[in-house]
Amino acid sequence: MSIEVKVPVLPESVADATIATWHKQVGEQVSRDENIVDLETDKVVLEVPSPVDGILQEILYKEGDTVLSGELLARITEGVAAAPVAEGQSAVEKESMADDKPTSPAVRRMLAEHDLQPSQIKGSGKEGRISKEDVLAFIESKRATSSKAASVVTPVVAVGAREEQRVPMTRLRAKIAERLVEAQQTAAMLTTFNEVNLQAVMDMRSQYKDAFEKKHGVKLGFMSFFTKAVVESLKRFPAVNASIDGQDIVYHGYHDIGIAVSTERGLVVPVLRDAEQLSMAEVELQIGDYAARARKGKLTLDEMQGGTFTITNGGVFGSLLATPILNPPQAGILGMHKIEQRPVVEKGEIVIRPMMYLALSYDHRLIDGKESVQFLVSVKELLEDPSRLLLNV
Repeated sequence: MSIEVKVPVLPESVADATIATWHKQVGEQVSRDENIVDLETDKVVLEVPSPVDGILQEILYKEGDTVLSGELLARITEGVAAAPVAEGQSAVEKESMADDKPTSPAVRRMLAEHDLQPSQIKGSGKEGRISKEDVLAFIESKRATSSKAASVVTPVVAVGAREEQRVPMTRLRAKIAERLVEAQQTAAMLTTFNEVNLQAVMDMRSQYKDAFEKKHGVKLGFMSFFTKAVVESLKRFPAVNASIDGQDIVYHGYHDIGIAVSTERGLVVPVLRDAEQLSMAEVELQIGDYAARARKGKLTLDEMQGGTFTITNGGVFGSLLATPILNPPQAGILGMHKIEQRPVVEKGEIVIRPMMYLALSYDHRLIDGKESVQFLVSVKELLEDPSRLLLNV
């Protein structure tokens, strides 16, 4: 019985998908719920599992083709399984028995010794039967061909030759490009900068990191401090958490914080829903889970949609200072950067402290310069004295 494998119903915001990778080929055994093909959209990679056990009978689209929701991808012959190899029987002997060309035991041994298939050799006997002489002649011709190929001088690429490689842009990369251009064309984007002394945060991490990990099963990182500081500052300056919809300003009474994650396919931004209700441990756990699944392409569309504000950390790659681009329709994005030991003045003395530059890019149509600066100062003060987060001051 032939079973059809179709493109799953795509989310409303996704028009089509591209065949990314076939994990099985025609004639191969597939198991129920085994992933047979990856479909790439402009947001996520969808896995299409086999609905039954059987043999992949037909593939209707090749890698790189575009498909729509509900279209037929492949057919599977249900319940068909490859016959098991009998004990003591070699794979070559099994292949020989299944081949149209009859062979003797002596010929099968020669084929097995030289790792050959009967289909490679043209038999000279009755009904195309392969003899020992046919096998020997094929081996000699193969050796002669190899020797001739080895004698050919490999051309050397001239020094200074300029090579080019043209590859199609992935769906995700194309969508990222579209969104970045849209952000710059539709928003009055400005960036304000400040720097933060992270000595207090680092001292607190050093003091409690072992107890924190033992109790919660996750390491105490920097992102939970920054997320909490951002949420508290958004409460104080709700315009930074708002968005523009036509001629209206939409003020959000919740704080869904997007966390930018770099993957091989491109930058994705999973969202921490209701971040104001999460503990620091829950923030660290969710970010760790999102990062791991993002790199495997396992995030869902729901996990990447929405968001009222975004945090991006270029410092993990060594960035000292940068201007992040807004994630529409959000009005603000905070850029974290590399932590560097720098001399600063404290109480009239020069001391060395772990300093980080912060960058807030914002939509000037919605947020005035005063609000943007005050928001960033609030984030700075909360990080330089984390006890403020507990006391709400």
